[in-house]
Amino acid sequence: MALLTPSRPLRVTKAGECGVVHATGPGGAARDLARYREPVNEQNTPTPPVAARRDHARTHHGETVTDPYEWLRDKEAPEVIAHLEAENAYTEAMTGHLAPLVDRVFGEIKARVQETDLSVPVRHKDWWYYSRTVEGQQYAIHARVPVEVSPQRPQLEGGGVPAGEEVLLDGNAEAEGQEFFALGAFDVSPAGDRLAHAVDLTGDERFDLVVTNLTTGERIDEAVRGIGYGTAWSADGEHLFYTRVDEAWRPYQVWRHQVGAPAEQDVLLYQEDDARFGVGVDTSRDECWVVIGAGSTNTTEFRTLPADDPTGEFRVVAPREEGLDYDIEPAGDTLWVVHNRHHRDYELARAPLTATSAEEWEPVLPGRDGVRIQGVDAFAGHLAVSLRRDGLAQVQVLPLEPGSGPGVGEGYDVPVEEEVYTVRTGANPEFETATLQVVIGSLVTPRTVYDMDLATGEKTLLKQQPVLGGYDPQDYVQHRLWATAGDGTRIPISLVARNDVRADGTAPGLLYGYGSYEMSIDPAFSVPRLSYLDRGVVWAVAHVRGGGELGRSWYEQGRMEHKANSFTDFVACAEHLVETGWVAPDRLAAEGRSAGGLLMGAVVNLAPERFRVVHAGVPFVDALTTILDPNLPLTVGEWEEWGNPLESEQIYRLMRSYSPYENVRATEYPAILATTGLNDTRVYYVEPAKWVARLRETVSNDPAKRPILLKTEMVAGHGGRTGRYDAWREAAFETAFVLDQLGVGSASGERL
Repeated sequence: MALLTPSRPLRVTKAGECGVVHATGPGGAARDLARYREPVNEQNTPTPPVAARRDHARTHHGETVTDPYEWLRDKEAPEVIAHLEAENAYTEAMTGHLAPLVDRVFGEIKARVQETDLSVPVRHKDWWYYSRTVEGQQYAIHARVPVEVSPQRPQLEGGGVPAGEEVLLDGNAEAEGQEFFALGAFDVSPAGDRLAHAVDLTGDERFDLVVTNLTTGERIDEAVRGIGYGTAWSADGEHLFYTRVDEAWRPYQVWRHQVGAPAEQDVLLYQEDDARFGVGVDTSRDECWVVIGAGSTNTTEFRTLPADDPTGEFRVVAPREEGLDYDIEPAGDTLWVVHNRHHRDYELARAPLTATSAEEWEPVLPGRDGVRIQGVDAFAGHLAVSLRRDGLAQVQVLPLEPGSGPGVGEGYDVPVEEEVYTVRTGANPEFETATLQVVIGSLVTPRTVYDMDLATGEKTLLKQQPVLGGYDPQDYVQHRLWATAGDGTRIPISLVARNDVRADGTAPGLLYGYGSYEMSIDPAFSVPRLSYLDRGVVWAVAHVRGGGELGRSWYEQGRMEHKANSFTDFVACAEHLVETGWVAPDRLAAEGRSAGGLLMGAVVNLAPERFRVVHAGVPFVDALTTILDPNLPLTVGEWEEWGNPLESEQIYRLMRSYSPYENVRATEYPAILATTGLNDTRVYYVEPAKWVARLRETVSNDPAKRPILLKTEMVAGHGGRTGRYDAWREAAFETAFVLDQLGVGSASGERL
């Protein structure tokens, strides 16, 4: 198990009275929206919305900054909603000519997907569990088949339903009549007779819990509402453990609920009062333990409880020690621990299940520079260690030697025969197993699932993601390139293109980046990306510092006082693509989402001439305003990522120098599409709304040629729209906008 990966916080707060967005004569907001349906100036280009200016002052470290658009933070204000709707109408008007291309790209995505499909069924105890999709339906159906009915893995039968199927949850039925639907928990009890699932219908990442009797199909408990992600069952299936979030959307409490009892009788088991830390709850693979984890960016602490003693007391595995980051895997009679106590790239240790101190951890795999140990899956006879080496995600299998305090034998890496790839462990719920499910993929190889014999390493293909329409991986090439940053650091780039694209300096390209929280953007296949590649667009990922691609030091070199390295690394990668001839200097796009949106905002301020068009998804572009206010959601927990500008003038000046909203320049910028969700609880919609307003008033763009657009999903959160067809339509729109700006609008790749 692991804690939830730190992510950009939601931005939910109330401002004071708002300024006026538009004139408010007869017709009001409806009139303002209607005026974007038709061109209004001599160039037949709609006039963009103009946000009212209402000065709001903030003073820190002797500097007073005036922010004219902070009033947009109040999403309850009618003026704010009217402004966002006007922005949507303007975006629709400015992109109306793209409708045929959007339809074409959407059709390409849809035609390449096997719409009626089945995931790889996974056996757990007496059942095969899987999900399946049906052509024309937005959401997956979660189901199972008894092993006694189907001793072998179930297959789709006539009508697209495996024989003997028992439907556990039909997402389409759950989402009926809703604009948004997301699951926060899907957890079958140890006996297999109850299902706990949790649903969010707005995108704000607060979930309502439902317990179903799988024998009768009756919903037996809907008492608990507004929980966080995840649940854990007691061994007898009578109690559920869950988290609650505070007003800042920080998961900070763990509760125990007795199924069928009123929520008022639930028992608070743990509360985390340090605002830097969030909490999670989970069950061990062998279902013997309930585990509570508390973690910040730098420090973690775990507690365990026997699952057959749900009303007992949790025991601390190792007390919190500032800077000690560890994760645990209880398995059989051993506690496996991945930690950074002695090495910054982590090491693997074992301890007794009764351990209460890090002093009881015995080394198993020592730390090695350049080999980042990320986690361990423990089974009765083997360990599967997830690690990163040479910038690539890999899995190493280690046999356990029998006896008390088992040692590990000589291991082997899961074999892959590609230059650029990703290997991960798949769904492996069984503790007693002779096989390991692994998932392998690359920029050209679709997601491929294998069962691997743990003793021999021999792989058996279970399924490769089907890609329809005649896809042939031989039509594409992938490469690992290396750019050189200004300080001499070599920055990896993963690149994919059609094999008929030549590095002659004429091709359009798109460069993607993230670079925060030690999160890695690993090479993976994408069906929507084919709509770029088949039009001759070169697609690449800049693995900039701040991510985790090259280990913990790679992360540390791109955070806190070193954050600017992420931005200059990305620009260096862009320059490398041009200098090596992969991309034409005037035909390079850039894309990033969430903290990657901060990257986009920073690099267009730093080097606007390098990019023709930028898509910034749910972008964290008003970073300093957010991190200065500890009353905003999750801000305190972010201080270990960015620094604390309230206490440190150095961090304040640094963030002031790169926060995108604060550093827009009066020059020509790329065309920009900013996308967001009104109910986003990680990056509040106000950040891109303010950024777009400032861009429009500052830059020298011709809006007819290089528009600056904001598109807000009015019922969605951080991940955008949730139905698969809606998500494809959203991706098609974003792709069409970029293609149009790059001058690529046809399947053959001809320039427009």
